Parts: sequence; structure tokens; C-alpha cells
Amino acid sequence: MKRRAVTSTAKSAILGTHPTVPHNMAQFLAASDGETETQVPHRTLSEIAGARPNAVAYMRNALVQHHASPDAIRRTEAVRAAVARLGLGTAQERLRRFPTNSSTQKGNLAEVVLAEYVVAASGLTLPVYRLRYNPNVDQSMKGDDVLAFDLDSNPVRIVVGEAKFRGTPSAAAVTEIVEGLLRSQKGGLPASLLFVADRLFDMDQEDIGQRVLNCVELLARDSLRLDYVGLLLSNSSSAAQVDKSTPSVTVRLGMISLGVDDPEGLVTSCYQGLE
Repeated sequence: MKRRAVTSTAKSAILGTHPTVPHNMAQFLAASDGETETQVPHRTLSEIAGARPNAVAYMRNALVQHHASPDAIRRTEAVRAAVARLGLGTAQERLRRFPTNSSTQKGNLAEVVLAEYVVAASGLTLPVYRLRYNPNVDQSMKGDDVLAFDLDSNPVRIVVGEAKFRGTPSAAAVTEIVEGLLRSQKGGLPASLLFVADRLFDMDQEDIGQRVLNCVELLARDSLRLDYVGLLLSNSSSAAQVDKSTPSVTVRLGMISLGVDDPEGLVTSCYQGLE
């Protein structure tokens, strides 16, 4: 079925504008816009030929940034060196900042891709890297996959994101993405909003923390714009699966598909050497 084209205004209203060079993501991702069979805005992302090394380099840096602060990395390296000097090499396993569980690696990569893309395409802010606060790096973290803010817009805007990785795309995965976003919309307040505000107060960023917290009142006054964005990261068939399997919705929701060659290999390359 031929994809229905949508206007620039319609596509950017929820999904933003695909980044252009010199932004790094524009150097390895191409985009086209359309609608699913249920008329949900859908942006198809694909790797630019020969750009896999650029994609891996960018995503490895992003994974590090999302999982641990530079100070946390330095502290971990110092402790690991001390443990090694004491001959307690078996303890090294407990000093990891990055997951080794394959399912968690895949889920985290999809989440980080979506977060980075939302920021690049919409100019929103990601005030807290939530994966830094995961007490068990080998388990997926509860809460919204992505919570990005434009606190200066009128009305204030929040994008809630849900991301899935699948080696082979499936209708079930697309449905899970949309149903997760609809549960968030039905709940009103994004599940992780108070978590984000608390972390900002903990970091002595009280002004931003209070502005995030004020979103509770804005929501109650119906003065808060909430958009919902889902991402399926899979193989080259992901766009077709999103087109035909996205349920009909009545909320401000857009879908993104990212189709790559050898998605499992992309995960392995991005995490290689990260501890």
C-alpha cells in the first residue's frame, strides 16, 4: 500500500523536524514522512549507506552519557583499579555501569535512540538521564522511556516516549508501544514526572525542578501540551509493520520506525567494550 504523504506542518507538530547536517544524527539517518493505515503520523528512519561506523560512534557516546555521569565513570574506574590491585578480580562484575543482559541492552539502546532523536528533532530538553538511576543495570527500568520538556513554550510541552527493539518487527510490538502510550495518556500525569523533578532538586537545579513540578498544576488547568511518540527499532521491515499494525488513536501520538541491517549486530557494536 502506498504511504500517504502528510504536510510539513502536520508531521512536525508531534515528531519535530528531522535534523540536518551538521547534526550527527543527520549523518547516518535518512527520513521520510507519511501516515499509517490508521492515519497516525509516521516517520520512517533508515541508515544511510556506509554510515554504520558513524552511527555506532554516536550511539556509544550516547549510551555512556545516558548510563553514567563523567564523575561516576571516573569513580568506577578508580574502584576497579583498586579491586584489581587487591587481587579481587571476581568483584569486578558488581562494578559495571552498563548492562550485559542482551534484552536489557536492546531495550536501553532503543530508549536512548528515541530520547536522542526527540531532542534533535524537536529541540526539547532531557533534564534527567534516567538510566543513571537504575539500581540494577541488567534489568529494565520502570517508568516512562522518554520524558522530554519544552518549559519555555506556551503552552509548556512534554513528549512522552515509548521504545521497543525487535530483531524482527511484529504487530504485537507495535501494539505494545501504542498501548503503553495510551496508558500514560489515560493516567494524565506522566509516571516519571515526579521522579524527574526530585532528581533535579537533588542536583540543586531547583529552578528547573520547580518548573517541572509546576506541570502538575498546568495539567490540572488543562494548560499543558502532552505529545506521545513511539519508536520501533528493528530491521528493514519495521516501517511496513508500523504502517499496517498501528491502532487507531484519538490522542496526539506519532510513530517512528527505524529499520537497520542486522539490528542485533548494531547492539553488539554499540556496547562492545563498555563495562
